[in-house]
Order: sequence, then C-alpha cells, then structure tokens
Amino acid sequence: MRVAISGAHATGKSTLIAELARRLPDYVVADESYYALAAEGHGFSANPSTDDFELFLDRSCDALARDAARDVLMDRCPADYLGYLIATPVSSSDAVPRWFARTATAIATLDLVVFVPIERPDRISVSAAERPRLRRRVDLALREILVEDTWGLGAPVLEVSGTPADRAHQVLARIEKA
Repeated sequence: MRVAISGAHATGKSTLIAELARRLPDYVVADESYYALAAEGHGFSANPSTDDFELFLDRSCDALARDAARDVLMDRCPADYLGYLIATPVSSSDAVPRWFARTATAIATLDLVVFVPIERPDRISVSAAERPRLRRRVDLALREILVEDTWGLGAPVLEVSGTPADRAHQVLARIEKA
C-alpha cells in the first residue's frame, strides 16, 4: 500500500511513521519533500515562502508519480503543501487553483492518507518558534481538504487520535482490512 501521513507541523507525524516503519519493515519510508530538497542543497528560511511550499508540492507530486508500485510510508503528501499554501497569510491567491489538478492526480495514487490532527487537549508542546497560529490554520485547511473532502479529492482518509501506539494500531488495522 501507498500510505501518506498528513498533518500540520508538530502533530506527531514523524513519531507515527517511525512506529509504523518498525512494524512494517517491508515498507519504504519516503522523506518529507523539505528534507529531500535540503539534502540536495536547497536552502530555506525558517519561515518558508509561497515559492518554497510550491517547490515542496511539486516534489511531493513527482515522488508519487515516480514510485507508483511500492509499499511506502510517505511523510506528508501534496495535500499538506496545498494546506500550507491556503494557510499562509502571504500566499499568492492564484497558487492554490494552479496546483489543484496536479494535487488531485497525485492524491489519487495513494491507497490511504492518515490525517494526524491537533488534538484537544494538544499532546504536543509547541513553542512560539513553531508558529502555533499557522499550525492551527494548516490543521483546519487539511481537515477541510481531506476529512470533509470539501474539494472533492475523494482520498481514502483515516483520522487517527490518541497515543503514538494508539495511532499506529489504528493505521495497522486499516491496512490489514485493505
């Protein structure tokens, strides 16, 4: 299966991926676009720009097109970067419509998108440096895009909650049913 773990920053996505990778040793873990691009020498500011999010989105779409047949755990998916474009106050108003069709095509190649929301109460301590308002806006945008499917992407979505072990169990149960 091709599984993407989606959510705003500091929600426990990496912890969930690490736990799933331990339990699914045959799966390949695909790094978040930010880290893949940084490893190639791209430099990014502490607060990524619209251009940066578009670059991450492009890389994420390319990764899904390139590795169609693998059992993969993907850290973020194109919907994440679309969510950041929507939630970023200085985002270009034409960026989202320009990327929507490509995002929809890429999302259609996934077997499951796991949405890791900000929980109430929040399980993760977030510092001011982690831009908590942006985090909340991204969380709301991703809920709209993925869970409520307001845009009609039709992605198979599983919203997880609880401890890291609880979340992993929920994902593994869904994978076993597939």
